[in-house]
Amino acid sequence: MKGTVFLKMRHRIQVQPNATVRLGDVAQVIANERMDELRRVPIYTVKKKDRNIVIIDVMHVMKTLLAVVPHVDVQLLGPSQTIVEVVYEKKRWGYLYVPVVWLLLFVGSGLAIMNFHEDVSMQQVQQRLYRVITGKEVVKPLWFQVPYSLGLGLGMILFFNHFFKKRINEEPSPLEVEMFQYQQSLDQYVIMHENKEAMRRMNDDS
Repeated sequence: MKGTVFLKMRHRIQVQPNATVRLGDVAQVIANERMDELRRVPIYTVKKKDRNIVIIDVMHVMKTLLAVVPHVDVQLLGPSQTIVEVVYEKKRWGYLYVPVVWLLLFVGSGLAIMNFHEDVSMQQVQQRLYRVITGKEVVKPLWFQVPYSLGLGLGMILFFNHFFKKRINEEPSPLEVEMFQYQQSLDQYVIMHENKEAMRRMNDDS
């Protein structure tokens, strides 16, 4: 085969334990001919010692590809590594974490809101506002407290941009943006760490 093969490495993929990762799994492939055959070229086989993260570098991909089609011109587009996440079967009792974590978050967020209101003397402020507007002195100004509580819940829904599983609009919430930035930083760290480990293993073998 002669010609040019364009490769664009994917950022992250998920595979099962002991799976064989093929070229079409880790990269988008465009070629003049034999494109389906090239996509089926095995690149790596997941081993037990790999645990849950494997980094496939484009140099390894190009070396494997040129061994199959030595006269092809390989052009790389985009990133130079693909993060392969090995997904193991979840334990059945793992679903018990969901209600436990939900309960902890619910209690923790409730305590945080109450402590904040206590620090800023929210009840005294509402009592004073009620007295200024109506001229009456009350201990529980429900006309302020009830709408404020409903508005607080509505504000949290708008902030997180979700009502249960339904998204309100296409704009990402601040939490999603922070999670995206965290994932990007984590992926960058994993790539650098795995590359250092690979270089160390190569030096040990030599």
